[in-house]
Amino acid sequence: MGIEIERKFLVIAAQWRPGEGTLLRQGYLSRERQRTVRVRIAGIQAFITIKGPSHGPVRTEFEYSIPLQDAAVLLQMCDGPLIEKVRYEVEHGGLCWEVDEFLGQNRGLLLAEVELTAADQHFERPAWAGEEVTHDPRYFNSQLVAHPYATW
Repeated sequence: MGIEIERKFLVIAAQWRPGEGTLLRQGYLSRERQRTVRVRIAGIQAFITIKGPSHGPVRTEFEYSIPLQDAAVLLQMCDGPLIEKVRYEVEHGGLCWEVDEFLGQNRGLLLAEVELTAADQHFERPAWAGEEVTHDPRYFNSQLVAHPYATW
């Protein structure tokens, strides 16, 4: 079974130095409490992802590559506006951190995520990783569709 163990942090913009990123466009076919079904186009790749409910930083996750043309059609079927962001991958302390710079109604929001192999795994936090928001549902991408950062 696919398990995602992820911690999420606000990024301190003054300390963040982006490199080259990838544009992501994603939408949700389902944003129910017990499951989300996401369609994502990342550059020239496309994916469908099914996630279960969160239990702290842990949740079930199944992700599959799909044809780019299928993803474009599925994005048109999504509930609510799309999430658009630029994703940067940064190696730090032996782990890959994904930093998302949100666009559109979520412009100004910078989030960093790190995937771990265990919920209690120790990791080195970069200086630009600020407040932890793992447990704050406002920062779930599926919630940013309905309640964009610009409206907070």
